[in-house]
Parts: sequence; structure tokens; C-alpha cells
Amino acid sequence: MKAYLALEDGTILEGSSFGAVGEVIGEFVFNTGMTGYQEVLTDPSYCGQIVTMTYPLIGNYGVNLEDIESARPQVRGFVVREMCKTPNNWRSLETLSEYLGRNGIIGIEGIDTRALTRILRDKGTMKGIISTDPDFSLESRLKEIREYRVDHPVEQVTVKSMIHHDGTGLRVALIDYGIKLNIVRSLLRRNCEVFQFPATVTSEEILAVEPDGIMLSNGPGDPKDCGQQIQTLRELIGKKPIFGICLGHQLTALAMGGDTEKLKYGHRGCNHPVKDLERDLTYITSQNHGYTIIEDSLDKTDMKVSHRNMNDGTVEGVKYLNVPVFTVQFHPEASPGPADTAYLFDRFVKMMEDWKGVKHAKT
Repeated sequence: MKAYLALEDGTILEGSSFGAVGEVIGEFVFNTGMTGYQEVLTDPSYCGQIVTMTYPLIGNYGVNLEDIESARPQVRGFVVREMCKTPNNWRSLETLSEYLGRNGIIGIEGIDTRALTRILRDKGTMKGIISTDPDFSLESRLKEIREYRVDHPVEQVTVKSMIHHDGTGLRVALIDYGIKLNIVRSLLRRNCEVFQFPATVTSEEILAVEPDGIMLSNGPGDPKDCGQQIQTLRELIGKKPIFGICLGHQLTALAMGGDTEKLKYGHRGCNHPVKDLERDLTYITSQNHGYTIIEDSLDKTDMKVSHRNMNDGTVEGVKYLNVPVFTVQFHPEASPGPADTAYLFDRFVKMMEDWKGVKHAKT
């Protein structure tokens, strides 16, 4: 079936639909990963967004039940150059088109994804639409496209009630802003007992489980829209060791007096070089974010840049000087993607052990 892709700047591209049929409006972004389309599709940080994959062939290993980061696809729509109709992998249970169709996600193929990506790089991320309506008219939908906004995306993707994950080691309170499941898996692999809380959790509820540390997850949207979450962090910082990833990284900076801004087209892919300034080593990282901490806003605070993006110089990590807190913008739990920065989970465990030892010594 013929499908149309249109952007708010008037760009219209024609292709063929796969997955579901109908119309969907969202924010168009691009991901440069060569693999990992299942993880991309199920990453809650993509809530409200239509994702363009720059790698030309997508779907060649099908879809399975193991390589997911949440229970269902989180993207609004999916754009590829060519969708593989005959996947070949021993774990494959269905095709990409079948998976998206079953979950009501509209896809479009046959689009020049390189041209679309150049538009988004030059002009920045834009709102737009995918439609399978044979009588589609951009003019009639332009006002609706330009007014599109995702309200409270964090509340849409967080868990609705606390989930307990058994473990025999340190106790971690995990605030779920739109978590990727591999964050939980990374903690469980280190024998942590994990209490996964909704994003609306209060500081009192967190402290009531007597955690040894607090983990802040990734999530979608503008961090400045998360007023309640920022206030909760203000009440928690200094009381327990904290490790934040992505949105958790941004919210912590805002809670401590920093500032954030939207990037022109964001960082989305699994090959971004990031330098750990303390180790003087550069790692390849997986990323998915549209906002960044403004470095100048850290000048008169107790925050110090710990990691830097080697492509554009943006802040990729922050170390807090007077409290047991560190945060990163990239995804050390990423799968697929490089495991280079998994050491950060070990650092968090060590921080909790040291904090617990100090507290026991004082008592």
C-alpha cells in the first residue's frame, strides 16, 4: 500500500507501508545504529517520536521475545529504506511488519532515509506525519502537525506501581522514568535487590524501603517538564548514593542548580565516542536523547564534567563533588551496543558499599 511521509516544513516523500495502516503524527528523529531495531522500537525514551533508521536494511533477523527493552513498541512510527520480508535467525518468531502490525505501529519503507536524515540534521528534528490515506493532503493536516505535543510522556511510560526484583546483595531503589529493562538486568547481575518505583514516587516512599542506593533511569521528553520529579530528587540528594542515566542525569543537574537545553537533532545511535576525563580514556557508547546539560550552568555549582562527547563536545557525565552522586547521559546498560561503559554499574555498587561501610562505622 502506498504511504506518505510529510514534515511540517512542507517536505513530502512517498513510500510503501508496512505494519499497521492509518495515520500517525509525531516528532521525526533518526538513529544511526546498524543493529538493534528491536531495542530501538521498545525504548520508552522514544515515546511520541517517529524513528528513522539510517542503516538501509532493517528487519533481517526478525523479532524475538528476548531483545526487548519494554513490554511493547514505544515509537509512534518507523521509517526504513528497506524492510526485510524474509528474516533469517534461529530466534525469530515473526517479521518486523507482523510485529508492528500486531501492535498498531505504522511503518513506511522505500523512503530515501539519507535524504530525510540530511533534512533533520540541517533543520533539526521536526514534527510530521505518516499516512496511508490515498487522498492524503498535507495542507489539511499541517495545523494539527505543528500543534502536536506529547503531554507528560514520563507518566505515560513509567510503571504504575512498585515492582520488587529479588536479589541477595545491596538494596537499590530504582526510579522508573521510562526504563530500559537492561538497567534492571544490569543491577540484578550484580546481585542487587531492586525496588522499581513509578516516576511519581515521593522521597518518603523511597527512603521507607531503606535502600543502599538510588538509581535514576532514562526516559522521554523535556526534563524541565518534570517538576515533581526534580523536587523529589532535591529531597533525596545527599541522603543516599545516586547513579543517574540519561533523563535521570538531566533531572539531577536541574535539581542541583544546573540547566538544560534541546539539541538540534539529538544523539541517537550506538557508536558515539565519549571520553571519561578522569580515566583519560574514550569509549564507544549507545545514546538516545534530545536534550543536554548546559556546561556553563555548572560553573558556580558543586558539579564537575566527568565525561565529554568527542563529536560535539557536549556534557556526557557529571560528578558531584560534595555528595555521593554521579550521572551519565549515555547508556552503559545498552544492548545491543558496546559494553565498554558497564564499569559504571560496578562503580555504583562500590559507592554503595563504601557508603554503607561508613554509615555502619558511625553507628
